[in-house]
Amino acid sequence: MLSKEKLNRINELARKSKSEGLSDKEKKEQKKLREEYLKNVRSSFKNHMKTMTVIDPRGNDVTPKKVRDMQDRNKKH
Repeated sequence: MLSKEKLNRINELARKSKSEGLSDKEKKEQKKLREEYLKNVRSSFKNHMKTMTVIDPRGNDVTPKKVRDMQDRNKKH
């Protein structure tokens, strides 16, 4: 998870971008922070998927094959 300071900085740069624009240095910083944020979100989502099970109204496991394959790969490592 990103630190509160980094999240605040992302928001600060976004506000500044809308109101007055960013310098080249700030644009690079914004891009780097956004990439770090997205990497974190993707990792978190994948970890969530590894523990997911889908059950239909009849109680049958209908977890998609792609998710089950990911879970199986995770168990092997």
